Amino acid sequence: MAYDLIIKNGTIVDGTGTDSYRGDVAITDDKIVAVGEVEGTAKQTVDADGHLVTPGFVDIHTHLDAQITWDPIASSSCWHGVTSAVMGNCGVTFAPCKPEDREYLTRLMESVEDIPAKCINEGMKWNWESYGEYLGALDDLPKGINVGGLVGHCALRLYAMGDEALENTPASVEQIDAMHDAVSEAMAGGALGFSTSRTPLHFTPDGDAVPGTYATAQELKGICSALGKHGRGVVEAATAITADTAEETRANIESEIAWMTDISRETGRPITFGLAQNRQVPEGYGWTLEKVAEAVKSGARISPQSTTRGIGVLFGFQNRTPFDRAPAWRALRGLSLAEKLAKLRNTEYRASMVEQALADMPPMEFVDLFLMSHDAPRYDLDPSQSLVVQAARLNMSVPDAFIELSIRDNGLALFNFPFLNPEMTAVERMLHDPNVVLGLGDSGAHCGQIMDASLPTYFLTYWVKERGAFSIENAIHKLTGEPAALYEMKGRGRLTPGAFADINIIDFDKMRLIGPEFVHDFPTGAGRYIQRSEGYRQMFVNGQLFMENGEHAGALAGTVLRSN
Repeated sequence: MAYDLIIKNGTIVDGTGTDSYRGDVAITDDKIVAVGEVEGTAKQTVDADGHLVTPGFVDIHTHLDAQITWDPIASSSCWHGVTSAVMGNCGVTFAPCKPEDREYLTRLMESVEDIPAKCINEGMKWNWESYGEYLGALDDLPKGINVGGLVGHCALRLYAMGDEALENTPASVEQIDAMHDAVSEAMAGGALGFSTSRTPLHFTPDGDAVPGTYATAQELKGICSALGKHGRGVVEAATAITADTAEETRANIESEIAWMTDISRETGRPITFGLAQNRQVPEGYGWTLEKVAEAVKSGARISPQSTTRGIGVLFGFQNRTPFDRAPAWRALRGLSLAEKLAKLRNTEYRASMVEQALADMPPMEFVDLFLMSHDAPRYDLDPSQSLVVQAARLNMSVPDAFIELSIRDNGLALFNFPFLNPEMTAVERMLHDPNVVLGLGDSGAHCGQIMDASLPTYFLTYWVKERGAFSIENAIHKLTGEPAALYEMKGRGRLTPGAFADINIIDFDKMRLIGPEFVHDFPTGAGRYIQRSEGYRQMFVNGQLFMENGEHAGALAGTVLRSN
């Protein structure tokens, strides 16, 4: 037979979790047509000897909703093996939306997900109203990766209730029916499901709880029944589990898992929600896992999603530091990195920075601020990398050590404050829990604060290569087949005949992370953190070469993922 492409001699890790094997993959058009021993010729042949050949990674928790409209390669996801992504998480989306509500939803996205409103206004066209029309607009955009979306509760409530939605009062029967109908329209158009935010950590631009935070069980059931009617779709939630005391946490776990259990059992649809350890009640995540296990035994389909490391705010001279309220530190904002370094190397100016910082120290536990070098960033929260320990080693004050360590890394050093998942033992327990799926990479969001889109690469380099906590087959399954199955992405996440040709060729021995970098490449010149890696030799999306050695190879063959 004659094929368009044959990838030969690779170590095939097919996404099912079964043993890897040496073999070939043959592709015609956008589909895999043969795997294993392939006979025949091809227009193009790629020798993958010594490399892993895997399905493209599936990221189920992104906020690329705005970015994908002006950044077709979806960086930083494209640098970490992701070929399919789910947008619209945490209840914040841009559809459905009446024209008069566009500005509010733009400001809401900025408030919740730290995506600058000026970028959204500059880079995104509002040529839709219903969710189905929104997906149609995505169809018309060039895309390097496949993207699908959830219809968000915030937009949904505003669409159905008008300004009353912002008051977070209980929805009437008529309003619930209107939201149900809008979700039904979204599902008919191909939405991957429905998302909601119930966490008190998400605020509107005015400092209020986002629409839907206090939605009643009746409202949630009325909305989610649309998914049951269509027989497809996932419910995703940012939950109200987090609390400051053990008593509140236990009560919140009971109530949140209760409504999820009821809805999942009534509709037959899976529910996923973000789960992380918090500092206030560090054992709470374990209680949640136990409650989820009980719910699953009762017939509910509930999959907490967690990440592969601490979720941390980044500090450094690339962008913000903990000491920026001191005038000498604040004066560096807006300067180039070279100009900042010149100031830091000026003995007199550095002394003034240290003096001002010591006179007005921020209320932060600096023992929990961890150094990350640019060339070899560590996320394992090694106590020796704590800023306090480093300062003692240097016989310097904390702010002086912050400056010294930054200078030694040419201003690129960053300091990570893991406000969630502060213990790697908790991360490991969640990763090994049979009900937990990988998520929370938040690609596209928290532009000036967090960079967690490198989740897949960190999982492979740390938990597989360094720690040996997972086999490569199990790890690839968790990055591909498992999330694709949760979202019922037909033909994605596996290397099998008939599947779409989303494929990574990986030089596993050379795979590594590079430290986050703050760049100004968003519309209007706004800044954001990005993070690159090494080891992804080639990435194919729908049979076309998308990325090669970390650079865009030219193809933009991504498509809109639809549930129907």
